[in-house]
Amino acid sequence: MDITFVFKIAAIGIIVAVMNQVLTKSGRDEYATLTTIAGIIVVVMMLIPQMTRLYSTLQSAFGL
Repeated sequence: MDITFVFKIAAIGIIVAVMNQVLTKSGRDEYATLTTIAGIIVVVMMLIPQMTRLYSTLQSAFGL
């Protein structure tokens, strides 16, 4: 896992947080919630391949 991957996740978190604040201040709480959920989904979709790679590495390391 690269440090760039961590930076990408951090950037998504910052963007979602800013969008959440802007939407909340403008009275669009429903859209703010949807934006937060969408950010979580994007990060999870980015993590799935990394977790698969970790699982296969552990599987080969322990000979399972």
